[in-house]
Amino acid sequence: MVTLLISISRAQDQSEPSRRFNDFVKQQAAALQAEDKAPTTLQEWAATRGELRPTLLKAWGGFPEISCPLEARNFGELQRDGYRVEKIVFQTMPNVWMTANAYVPDMNPDQKVPAVLCVHGHWPGAKQDPVVQSRCIGLVRLGFFVLCVDAFGAGERAIEKKLGEYHGEMTGAMLFPIGKPLSGIQVYENMRAVDYLQSRPEVDPARIGITGASGGGNQSMYAGAFDERFRCVVPTCSVGTIQAYLSAACCMCEVVPGILRSTEEGNILGLAADRGLMVTSATQDAFQFSVDQAKISVARAQDIAALVSADGKSAIRHTIIESPHHYNQPMREAMYGWMTKYLKGEGDGSPIPESEVAPEVPETLRCFPGDSRPDDFVTIPRFAFAEGQRLRQMRREGPDRLRLSALSEANSEAERLAILAVDRDALAAVLGPMPAESPLNLQTKTAEDGKSIELFFETEPGLEISAQYDLLNQGSNATTQKLAMLLDIDSGSELTYSGETANEFRLKGYAIVAPELRATGRFAGTSDKIGNAVDHNSAEWSLLIGRPMLGQWAYDVRRTLDALTSHTGSLPVETIIVASGSSGVIGITAAALDNRLSEVTVINSLTSYVSNRPYRNQRLGIMVPGLLREVGDIDHIAALIAPRPMTVRGGVNGAGEVLSAEAIEESLQYCQYVYSQHRKHVRFE
Repeated sequence: MVTLLISISRAQDQSEPSRRFNDFVKQQAAALQAEDKAPTTLQEWAATRGELRPTLLKAWGGFPEISCPLEARNFGELQRDGYRVEKIVFQTMPNVWMTANAYVPDMNPDQKVPAVLCVHGHWPGAKQDPVVQSRCIGLVRLGFFVLCVDAFGAGERAIEKKLGEYHGEMTGAMLFPIGKPLSGIQVYENMRAVDYLQSRPEVDPARIGITGASGGGNQSMYAGAFDERFRCVVPTCSVGTIQAYLSAACCMCEVVPGILRSTEEGNILGLAADRGLMVTSATQDAFQFSVDQAKISVARAQDIAALVSADGKSAIRHTIIESPHHYNQPMREAMYGWMTKYLKGEGDGSPIPESEVAPEVPETLRCFPGDSRPDDFVTIPRFAFAEGQRLRQMRREGPDRLRLSALSEANSEAERLAILAVDRDALAAVLGPMPAESPLNLQTKTAEDGKSIELFFETEPGLEISAQYDLLNQGSNATTQKLAMLLDIDSGSELTYSGETANEFRLKGYAIVAPELRATGRFAGTSDKIGNAVDHNSAEWSLLIGRPMLGQWAYDVRRTLDALTSHTGSLPVETIIVASGSSGVIGITAAALDNRLSEVTVINSLTSYVSNRPYRNQRLGIMVPGLLREVGDIDHIAALIAPRPMTVRGGVNGAGEVLSAEAIEESLQYCQYVYSQHRKHVRFE
């Protein structure tokens, strides 16, 4: 584990609270990659390569060991001068259908031609978009068989039947808890597209390339790196460095969880260094795709190419086009020449001029025009819901049954807690590595009325947070007091500290502490919100460094308790946590990992990650890759709080809708079973 030894003065840190978390993440990423160096021998690269592929596969949640039948279907054709366009679908996973267009050149019946898989980026029409169509038409006129596909959640595969829907933010986020991030699904589905291409009699199965721009370029890089059946790889307006993403927003499809703990883009590109790799950059692109950032990764790939390719560094080309973010004609012409060299063995890779292209009206390319798509078509929410239910059922039939049986046979509370320790360890593992203990550098500021103070402390080196705190009665023993930590990251610590819930617990005799967790409240980034994800960027950055925000927030709760202990000398025996809304999962997770919290109350919180609709009014930061697979649902986390008292005041589903009392109890069924084995019960209000 890498621990940053960076200390930022409080005066400097306080000057830019909204930038504090972003600076911290960048420092973490730089430390993680500080030892990364280009391989100097073939043996060094072989060792890196051997580790990299399994690491990627694990981050993507693994791929099916047995591929399902393609069962391709043709929904019609458009005959054009020199080629035809087929409207097809094929099965990538059981009952998951990929919509596609095949551009087939006029050719002799016994002829086999090279093929190119065209993957779209974030153009609204997906495979139907005129920008995407243009390169398909240009390639087919040069004699290539072209397959253009809709990515999961986009084009004809969106939630709704109309075109133009975006598969990012809280829609793509649904795939994290089931351990199947969109980046991995795209790689696997593009591999199935290669299966389809190799099934076509017109295609030479040994001569297949891939290209795309923006998000499609990202797909091209990862699929081209992972599947060696791609003999030419051309990512466009997408290559930079992963660390550069920490200065920007990216789509859910571009997030490979924990990638910066193992590698950078240069090594990913290096996996295709001996197979005709061309990176195209635009001079006016965003920072993360900029020419300078791309040069860093291309240089690494060229170092690798010098070891693995007979052509050395010349096997990789970096094409720079004066242009904004696009896949325009000069970019397409450069790609045509490169594909022709590596898939046809013709020319030197120089650009090939493009004849005039006339894209189709998007609607004419659809496999399911208008509202004709089947009502049971599997979209991202349906896929995530079915997989979430499957994982829950597997736990009920396996680990849950074994745990409950063992708990019922346990003779002591110590034995029961030991049985659940396995789940606690699994939870800690998916939350990412916790940092080593470090000095708090605690400072305080007393309010003018003398009734409260604000604590300032470093939760980790270089990252200061704060908490507002009622002063305890100094004339009494602190252990006889009662303390309630209130969490509501959607309201912020100031409103939480002075709000209705705080006053309710003060009337019950509790002193109140309200922490301002990292990347929330005044520490939230000024441009953090994207679509329905209010913490979009900070949550994504956290996934890239392999530390889901939920784990970081739970750690902030722990450090707040440490700061209080340092300030007062000890915590009250009755130190409870009360968490509202999105913070409910944080409160449950923090209490599951820290026994100093003697009681938990959650108010109108999410009760299950399993949802058949996109998440709404939830934090992206509470989405943890693989949580449902490795640990279980929210009720499994909550079960780790037993036998300490737990109260549930209302609850919501993934779509943010208020649930009935019966639905809440059903969602927390496993938690109730565990509590009953401790001779306790969850309290519902």
